[in-house]
Amino acid sequence: MSTLIIISIISALTMLYALWSVISLRKNVPGGLIGNKLNGLMALVVLFSISYIMVPFLGQLSQETLTITMNIILLFGAVYVVATISLIKRIIQTLTD
Repeated sequence: MSTLIIISIISALTMLYALWSVISLRKNVPGGLIGNKLNGLMALVVLFSISYIMVPFLGQLSQETLTITMNIILLFGAVYVVATISLIKRIIQTLTD
């Protein structure tokens, strides 16, 4: 098995664990602003899980399609970071009020 496949499997399993974690966490979070943010994060985790599973197959794409695909994944990664920071900020504001 190549190193790329091994790393891809570990990455995909890690993202599936993250997906399971966010789904489990969602059961304990009431609705409202934090619940809505968590739903958005869950959607992004689903997107990343799919992306990580696709990585071994990206070598079959043309260079242009690969570049576009990777840029889209990176864009959603940036959105994920901003959403996570926003969620943490809301939690801190809620706890300090």
